[in-house]
Amino acid sequence: MNQGFVKAAAATPKIAVADCRKNVETILDSIREMEKMGAKIMVLPELCITGYTCSDLFWQERLLKEAVEGLKRIAAGTKETDALIFAGLPLEVDGKLYNTAAVLNHGKILGIVPKKYLPNYNEFYEARHFMPGEETAEEILLDGQRVPFGMNLLFACEEMPHLIVAAEICEDLWAPDPPSVRHALAGATVIANLSASDEMVGKDSYRRSLVSGQSARLVCGYIYSTAGEGESSQDLVFGGQNMIAENGVMLAEARRFRNQTVCTELDVDRLISERRRMTTYPPQKSEGYRRISFSLHMEETALTRFFDPYPFVPSEKKNRELRCDEILNIQAMGLKKRLEHTRCRSAVIGISGGLDSTLALLVTVRAFDMLELPREQILSVTMPCFGTTDRTYQNACQLTRCLGATLKEVDIREAVTIHFRDIGQDMDNHDVTYENGQARERTQILMDLANRTGGMVIGTGDLSELALGWATYNGDHMSMYGVNASVPKTLVRHLVRFYADTCGEEQLEKILLDILDTPVSPELLPPKDGVISQKTEDLVGPYELHDFFLYYMLRVTYEPKKLYRVAKYAFQGQYDSAVILKWLKTFYRRFFTQQFKRSCLPDGPKVGSVAVSPRGDLRMPSDACARIWLEELDEIVE
Repeated sequence: MNQGFVKAAAATPKIAVADCRKNVETILDSIREMEKMGAKIMVLPELCITGYTCSDLFWQERLLKEAVEGLKRIAAGTKETDALIFAGLPLEVDGKLYNTAAVLNHGKILGIVPKKYLPNYNEFYEARHFMPGEETAEEILLDGQRVPFGMNLLFACEEMPHLIVAAEICEDLWAPDPPSVRHALAGATVIANLSASDEMVGKDSYRRSLVSGQSARLVCGYIYSTAGEGESSQDLVFGGQNMIAENGVMLAEARRFRNQTVCTELDVDRLISERRRMTTYPPQKSEGYRRISFSLHMEETALTRFFDPYPFVPSEKKNRELRCDEILNIQAMGLKKRLEHTRCRSAVIGISGGLDSTLALLVTVRAFDMLELPREQILSVTMPCFGTTDRTYQNACQLTRCLGATLKEVDIREAVTIHFRDIGQDMDNHDVTYENGQARERTQILMDLANRTGGMVIGTGDLSELALGWATYNGDHMSMYGVNASVPKTLVRHLVRFYADTCGEEQLEKILLDILDTPVSPELLPPKDGVISQKTEDLVGPYELHDFFLYYMLRVTYEPKKLYRVAKYAFQGQYDSAVILKWLKTFYRRFFTQQFKRSCLPDGPKVGSVAVSPRGDLRMPSDACARIWLEELDEIVE
């Protein structure tokens, strides 16, 4: 439960229709199973104490009394269970029958939530037996104690202020105005749904979309427990499609027809962070709601949910290919508009034989094809200097020719040497001046060539480099339109590979694959024996780690210790904790100190949910201090 994680579970006990005593035994068994999984929020199906398919037996006084006795036995049997438990039963209140969810904590019945929307169509006849619930909570007498009864109940955890749970029942979710909407606007971060949804061909996908969609719309955790094997099969079959979703992502789903329990962690702090960020999410207003406190023991929640180590890259091949094609189109459409608006009929790109300039050239080619402009009007400029290797030089030249762009070579060795002589830079001193002098000379050449051709300099730097400040100020940092500005390095690689796989040209594919196989390097230091001597990831750390840090710090707003913990979990077996901590500190330090470079970025298209444009997603002062973030990491003792 530390760091905002709470374990939630949905179970489907194998009930016996109308046999409340047996059902209580199986319900308690399910609770014990969820308890072993570490669950702190436990959701059981609609009317599970009696069975959903009792039909006119719900009118039998004997069944109703047994249902209440069953609830009392569940309460007595869970005094030592550290969880908030939801279980369904029919309950008579003021002479009328309601389909309800009982909420228990440490053996106490905290409240009873009635179902509002009663289906009475097709195979459903709930209005024959039950009354719709009312929003306003009143108190009823149950087992000698006064218990809140009504839809507008919020169950708030004393130890976790952001953990506020509310309930709705089955059809409530399918209605045009689900109660969960008001629950979330009143402050609920987790919705429990007790359901008994029967199976029909194709219904599972619709049910799944409802659950995931509602969790996204409300920015909440959604725990859906439904009836399964054990219900009457007189006319219907129930599949037990239990699900747990969070903000549109399906975290866990049971296999149907197995009565399978699902359990995973919800990140309630992340949900609150997302609600804070969204200006269209209304302020919390809980008028008309009754807030009921419950208690849980604070403890470390073991992580079992999936944290993708590559959050910018879809893991499934088909989705990845669709994403790559979409991103290339977004980049190309952005450049197309800029070329049209400025009436530029030429584009100038510094081509190095590396991944970023390759992607920029591929995007420019696509934009020119959209504009029906000849590719020869793309000026691809290679500017060899002290660190250029034969491999990258040849790849740059061959790529340009293969794509039909115009190749121009400008050897800058002499110009940089003269410049160093003018400023008194020792040629044997391979310091930052030695490196950046080359980058700035290249940018000057590109800008002047753009003036000569009436063209536009296309930027090649990517999102990961901008986050780390791994760019020479007024060197590769500057352009007239940065097509890669919101594409992280881990995604750049997949975009180039996608192009290689789909271009249908053997020679182009061969060149692109060799570029993909080349170490990432700015090539600003002399090579050793003709081989790249300066490898970026040796200096600033692995880009796959930095992209992970960037996503979870900027998009998800994780605190440093939480980010470190999740990174260890996501990259277990790849990087040890010391390596992750080292590069996480580097990330925070560079991210804060290099904001001044991002504050004056050229225009460029946003392609994903993370971007650092000062005109868009990141409004950050250039003088912000990283001290409190780094101090939190300094507290970590392994």
